Formats: sequence, structure tokens, C-alpha cells
Amino acid sequence: MEHFYTLVQNHAMAISAAVLIIAYIFIALEKIPKVTIALLGAAIVVFSGLVSQEKLAENALNEFYFINFIDFNVIFLLVSMMIIVNITTKCGVFKWIAIELLKKTKGKPVMVFIVLAFFTAIVSAFLDNVTTVILIMPITFVVAKQLDINPVPLLVTEIFASNIGGTATLIGDPPNIIIGSAAGFSFMDFIRELTIICFIIMTAVLVFLYICYKKQLQTTQEKMALISQIDNSKTITDYPLLKRSITVLTLVIIGFLTHDITHIATCVIAFIGASILLLFEKPEEAFKEIEWNTIFFFIGLFIIIGAFEASGGIKLMADWLLKVTAGSQKITSFVILWASGILSGIIDNIPYTATMAPMIHEIELIKGRDYVLPLWWCLSLGACLGGNLTIIGAAANVIVSENSAKHGYPIQFLSFMKYGAVVVFISLVLSSVYIWIRHFI
Repeated sequence: MEHFYTLVQNHAMAISAAVLIIAYIFIALEKIPKVTIALLGAAIVVFSGLVSQEKLAENALNEFYFINFIDFNVIFLLVSMMIIVNITTKCGVFKWIAIELLKKTKGKPVMVFIVLAFFTAIVSAFLDNVTTVILIMPITFVVAKQLDINPVPLLVTEIFASNIGGTATLIGDPPNIIIGSAAGFSFMDFIRELTIICFIIMTAVLVFLYICYKKQLQTTQEKMALISQIDNSKTITDYPLLKRSITVLTLVIIGFLTHDITHIATCVIAFIGASILLLFEKPEEAFKEIEWNTIFFFIGLFIIIGAFEASGGIKLMADWLLKVTAGSQKITSFVILWASGILSGIIDNIPYTATMAPMIHEIELIKGRDYVLPLWWCLSLGACLGGNLTIIGAAANVIVSENSAKHGYPIQFLSFMKYGAVVVFISLVLSSVYIWIRHFI
């Protein structure tokens, strides 16, 4: 074994890079569950000694200890928000709000189209995208049936809206959680930096989609009247739970918003909120609803990327990028924005962001904090918005596609990409203009 470990150490960068690339390939192929790939890759790099199994080295903390590479800020924030959202969802409050908003439209298809889109975007800014589309899909099918219109335009619009809305906040999309932890950004940093551009992008995309779908958004006055008659009186199923969960969720969001004053980490605020709600729930039931596959996917991924970082691979990438762009802050920013937008539509944006975050941190060590600020926001915009490129670009896309097919309305890969490519192009162009104005003028 000693010869084996020596061999690995002598070729650490090449081996860790190979593990990372192979993991990326299998994640993209989707033949094996991505959590299995991530954990297997993590096991390989730990076993081979690319990262250390020992917490201490020469009576001091070992910086290459594999646990050190797991970002527990991300893990605790994800787990805590999953608990809060899943418990809150049980009372039916989000469904109630959506139906009330739809009733206000008086069944006009164009207004239904706009309300569903913006409701999805706003909710996605505070809940994860998958939970949002799972909440909104049943309502969409009911409304489409009553209006006698094809639900696909509404569903495709909701996919785009969920990814755009999720870009706007720290907790809206997993890549932002990774970026927030790596860069030390607060909830309010994301609000200040991304909310305006996300609203602009959402509006532009909605105009484009309306032009594409307006002929399919036609119905009769009689069918419109049915929407305003939807019975919403029994949607709230548990009023004590409603009061508890909304109170806690509100306080948690206030905690996020006041981070700059209190300096309490967002993961700690979410952790406290989840713990309070668990006082009134059966923990074993609440824990069943946590997406453990996602959590362990993150853990395995952090360890794989940690091995590549420990070998010096991340530093090599940072040096290469700076060399290619001749150290230009502007060129580096836009390369990251457009590369992230395109690649995140092809491969999972979570491993992509988890790989890029330490690279930008490495650039920060070379160039300083001010240099990398626009780079972080370019990574966020590209990685989150790029998920709209293909039907497999984000988890929410896949969920909507599968459910639509079950209802007899399949969303074809190329058909979706025809709209997705334009949506991503619009998003990246507007993001480029925004970054230029915000950071370079």
C-alpha cells in the first residue's frame, strides 16, 4: 500500500482531475443516480489518500482532512430550509395564495399566464425550485382544464420563471447557497445585487413567451367564469400549523434580511427556525421529507472537489483563466458569465458551481476582493439562468416534464430547447449589460 500511496501523491493532480471529470460525465449521462456517483468518487479520493483521513497531523489540525472540504454552512442551510418549507407546505398556504391570485384574474388566459409566471418566480426566490413547481403544477392542470387550453405553455413558462426567480436570492437556488457561503455574501447582498436584474429578465422573457404562445391562450367567456368560482375555502387544512409555520418562516426571512446588523449566519437562523418547528412535529415524519439524496450529493461533491483543490488543480485553473484573459477583470467576468450559462444548461449546475467557487476564491487570493466581486455575480447569474437551456438543465425542469407527460402533454427535448436557447440568450445579454453598468462604469 505504501507504493500505492506514493504513486498517488506523485500524480495527485492528474488522478483527482480524472475522478472529477469522470464524475461529471456520469452525472451528465444520468445512467447512475448522481448521489451514488458523488459518494463513490468521494470514497475513492479518501481511500487513495488524495485527502487525509486523519483530523490531526503532527499534533496540529490537518488542513487536508477530508471533512474540512465539506461546506457545512451549505449543508445546514439546505437541511433547515427543507424542514421549514416542507412543514409550512403541509398546511396548504401556498396553494391557497395561488388560487386566490388566479381568481383575481377572472379567468382571462393572458392574466392567468402572467400571474402563474410571477407567482412561480416570487415563490422560487424563497423556496427551492422543485418544491415550487410541485406546488404550482396541480393548480396549472386544473386551470388549463377549466379554460380548455393546452397546459404546456403555462408549464414551460413556470420552468423558466422558477429558474429566474431562484436566481434572485441566497436561498432560491443551490448554486447561490454555494456562492454565498464561499464568498461570504449575505441574504441582502443577493437582494441588492440580483433582484432588479432578475425582474428585468423575467419581464423580457415573459414578453417573448407571450408572443410565442398568445394564439394558444384563447378561451370563451363561459370558461373564464369557472375560474372565479373555484372553491378555496378548504385549501387550508391546519390553521394552528399555518400560524406556527408562517410565523417561523417570516422570522427566518427577517433574520436573513437583518444579517448585516446581527451578523448571525443564515445557516444558524434557518437552523433555529427548523428546530422551533420540530418542537410541534414528529421529527421522523419531517426528516422523511428532506431530500437526503441532494444533501449527500453535496457532501460527496465537496470531497471530490476538495481533493482536486488539495492537489493544486484549482489554483492551476485560476492561473490559466487569468492567463487566457490577460488578467482583464472585464473579460474574465464575461467569460465566466457566458461559459456558466452555456455549460449549466448541459451539465448539472451544482457540481459546476461547486468547482468554480474555489477557483474564484483562488483568483481572489491573487487579485484581491474587489477584482472578484463581479466574477461571483457572473457565476451566480450564469449558473442559475443557464438551467433554462434544456429540459434537463435543472431539477425543476425534469419534474415538470415528467408530470406533464403523465398527464398526456409531453414536452419534447428539442421543442423546449428552441425556446430555452432564446430565453438563456436574452438572460445572458441582459445580465452582461447589467454587470457592465453595475461594475465597470
